[in-house]
Amino acid sequence: MDCNAAARLVAIFLFSPSCRLISLPQPLSPTGFVWDRHWMVINSKGRGCTQRVEPKLAMVQVELPLEAFSLGWKPNNSSYLVVRAPGMAELKVSLAKPCLLSDGVSVWEWSGSAWDEGDEAARWFTDYLGKPSRLVRFNEESETRPINPHYASGFNVKFTDLSPFHLISEASLDAVNEQLKEPISINRFRPNIFVNGCESFAEDLWKQIKINDSTFQNVMLCPRCKIPNINQEDGKHGSEPTATMMKFRSYKVLEVNTVTTQYRGRVYIGQMLVCEDSKGKIVSVGDIIEVESVFPSYADVAV
Repeated sequence: MDCNAAARLVAIFLFSPSCRLISLPQPLSPTGFVWDRHWMVINSKGRGCTQRVEPKLAMVQVELPLEAFSLGWKPNNSSYLVVRAPGMAELKVSLAKPCLLSDGVSVWEWSGSAWDEGDEAARWFTDYLGKPSRLVRFNEESETRPINPHYASGFNVKFTDLSPFHLISEASLDAVNEQLKEPISINRFRPNIFVNGCESFAEDLWKQIKINDSTFQNVMLCPRCKIPNINQEDGKHGSEPTATMMKFRSYKVLEVNTVTTQYRGRVYIGQMLVCEDSKGKIVSVGDIIEVESVFPSYADVAV
């Protein structure tokens, strides 16, 4: 495997809330791409809802104004997050700071307060999901959510699962699709950074890379939950690609270094990243991926 083959960034994806992909050039921030994972749907107990428990979220589409992706841009009263879904009227959520706070919001191990996007958004998601739901925004003014120190110390995220950035190569997706009866799209794996020009799974061993003068470090191989098995077009759940990938992308097959037992029994594709020097930086489609260092083998890669 040639881990140093020249690669290039071919797409940037955002997620807001736990719904479909948005592909746009992006400024960086210490917690990930600007506007990425700012929003989350919560249930009546304040617990975050994702496609794992609400597959219908796969069919929710969101749109942000193009100017929102300029460095230093600030929202005003006419700036909106637009939310759409089959059978639902369009929802407009103001990007100006909300007035309400929801306490006791939780996702995975974290709990705290979040901005509440109001009753109109709550009714929209309640009607769509068929159960009491609200839309909340991460409260950057008073809350922080540190990454698990087992993997990276001193970095924070918003409503992301594990780390601020997630990278997969096109060749890796192609290698998975070669084993499947029905090919799947990259949206099943939900990366932020999609690259091409390298060999399949070469990114597994990238220890440190640079994109447009910003340095990214490997946190861990990405353990896959059941979201890749959800068809992002209709929200239906199946057994693929996980069933097939278990034959060649499990931790036992790869013989990776399992720091904890939490992710044993998973399949792996893509890597989780942190960025050391994100302030004021932008990455764009077409940027070269400079591989600065690699791991000697899978035994040196943490999961």
